[in-house]
Amino acid sequence: MDIITMENSALRLEFARETGALVGFTAKETGWEVINRRHLGLSFQLLLPLPGRRNNPVYGEDQRVASAEVAADGQSVKFAWDRVHSAYGGEHPIRLELSVALAGEQASFALNIENRSETVVEVVYFPYFGDVQRPPAADSFEAFHYGYAEAVRRSLYPTFDNTLGYYGFDYPVQYGPDSWRSGAPAVQYVLLRSADQGLYVGISEPSAELVAWHNELRPGYDSAIDSRVPTSASISGLDVATRFAAIHLPYIQPGESRSLTPIAVQPFRGGWQHGVDVYKNWRDSWMKTPAVPDWARQPHAWWQLHINSPEDELRIPFKELGKIGEEAARHGVKAIQLVGWNDGGQDQGNPSHDPDPRLGSFDELKAAIAEVQSHGVKLIIFAKFTWADRATEWFREDLHRLAVKDPYGDYYHYNGYQYHTPTQALNINTKRLIPMCFGSDEYFEVSATEFQKVLDLGADGILYDENQHHSPALLCFDESHDHRLGFPVFSRDNEFQQNLEKMSRAVYPDFLFAGEGIYDWQFEVYHLSYHRSWDKKHVPLSRYMLPHMPLMTAISGFNDRNMINQCLLYRYIMSYEPYNFKGHLDDFPLTMDYGKRMDALRSELRDYFWDGEFRHEVGATVTAIDGEAHHPFAVFISKRGGVPGVAIANYEDEPCSLRVSLASDHALARYRLVDDEEWKGLQDGIVIPARSAAVVI
Repeated sequence: MDIITMENSALRLEFARETGALVGFTAKETGWEVINRRHLGLSFQLLLPLPGRRNNPVYGEDQRVASAEVAADGQSVKFAWDRVHSAYGGEHPIRLELSVALAGEQASFALNIENRSETVVEVVYFPYFGDVQRPPAADSFEAFHYGYAEAVRRSLYPTFDNTLGYYGFDYPVQYGPDSWRSGAPAVQYVLLRSADQGLYVGISEPSAELVAWHNELRPGYDSAIDSRVPTSASISGLDVATRFAAIHLPYIQPGESRSLTPIAVQPFRGGWQHGVDVYKNWRDSWMKTPAVPDWARQPHAWWQLHINSPEDELRIPFKELGKIGEEAARHGVKAIQLVGWNDGGQDQGNPSHDPDPRLGSFDELKAAIAEVQSHGVKLIIFAKFTWADRATEWFREDLHRLAVKDPYGDYYHYNGYQYHTPTQALNINTKRLIPMCFGSDEYFEVSATEFQKVLDLGADGILYDENQHHSPALLCFDESHDHRLGFPVFSRDNEFQQNLEKMSRAVYPDFLFAGEGIYDWQFEVYHLSYHRSWDKKHVPLSRYMLPHMPLMTAISGFNDRNMINQCLLYRYIMSYEPYNFKGHLDDFPLTMDYGKRMDALRSELRDYFWDGEFRHEVGATVTAIDGEAHHPFAVFISKRGGVPGVAIANYEDEPCSLRVSLASDHALARYRLVDDEEWKGLQDGIVIPARSAAVVI
């Protein structure tokens, strides 16, 4: 095998000259051989559907290159194919130019495709790694992605998490975290990592083209009952290998050419934070966040209140809503998110933003909003544009034209949400939601008309629910929307928001744009993101990626100390939601008391725990007295002095005694609890009662 070798200080790549396959990959700093069996090397794979044979692959390792050019400095290589052979369609006049370049500590993979055939290039696996080895002596290996404001972790070893039905595939497979977050632009990178090192793979261009992250275990499990990966190099005479690919779905039509979104690959040492830092450094080089309204930048809390659903609760008439402003002010809550105010209630009638006439008139709602605001409380309107309610006459007679369509010309549908009654709980009369196509200028106009109704109400902002989740749609194939076949439905997400912002700017310059579970790039245009994070093992990935942007989570327990502790650790705004956001602040006094104490503490120490830079667990170690590692905790670097502070939570029902040490030369001196204002020294360790938290400075 004739080998082309490229290397820099961080990595060494080896390619087979005849096929362009990547047959060797070494992370030089640690010596980790990511790919070390040359016969398993791969280059790319295409899917060229044929009539009667949709699954018609082109295996890159079976193609012979027309040319292979290595740059004089040895830092880049370019392979070219003038035509390819598919498994069932013979020869196709499709030209590929594959280039790999080294820069800094990264390798960049790029592929240009010129389709001169009569078939569609539907799918491209690129780059394609045929044999990703875990680091030597690593007892675990995982794929680490962005999910719903947090990390989703899929085991690759010693078990392999199969995310799709086994009946549909020959091998256990993984496609990203979940449906709508299966890849870029919502999930811009993946980390293939052990406990102390890993491989960063991410898009290296701010493109909205769909790129999914894919892992595959070959030939399959050793033991299916526990999803166990074979520990030997082969089993039953077959190579054991974990394949990885960035999967592009460009739908390149006959006569078209397209350059795929380039992919960057970089080894890293340390925990997941060090891999995410690779992404942050790239993103920060081009993405800027908007100016957040001043009130939303301060330590504060919200109250989410639902007043109607598709099952007709009709809880609070508009003319009585002024009372909730007084209640919020009495508890020091700064903002109310009003849900279910629209015609039909929450998750019915979408995308209509008309007030429900059974709750009162437009003018009554507008007057109620002004009364809430008179108490010094902001009123944020729940809004929803992503989906349309399939059951409405509006959708059946007109809006169906603007829905995202699949390759068969049918619209996708989302199963919807159940409310209150057994009929809905058993999914009998649930409202089905249809993802609408934001590639359509006409739907932009529909949404703008509905948003104008919110502006006319005089609200202080919107919280856009399921903000551009688009689920379960990823691509649209309806060319009557004046976009290409296979249009990526995420492509105009930020343009849509910019359109709304232009409408609000002249009337309400401090109008707040918030969304639920917004992905990282949406922070280029949105001010705040809301999520739910009820998990002791919650990994605050959005907070780590954006240390200073407002993030908010739900507080729903009646003595919800641990969720409030989580908010302290991860700089989350509290959204009080008694009775699952259908009750009043007066309903849970224990939660309110502890929440007020926590907000008072971080207001007092905001230089650390609000304005400081969030570093998660980087820079400190927290252990029990017996030396066992303690979690969770968070390190903040103070804004003014650059000095670390540490917030530590005890989620358990028993007290704990801890010690904390810093990686830097700074010395910690004292600590206090959320609900005890007395400062104590560290000489006897840190004692945290059950379900409590401490700050150490």
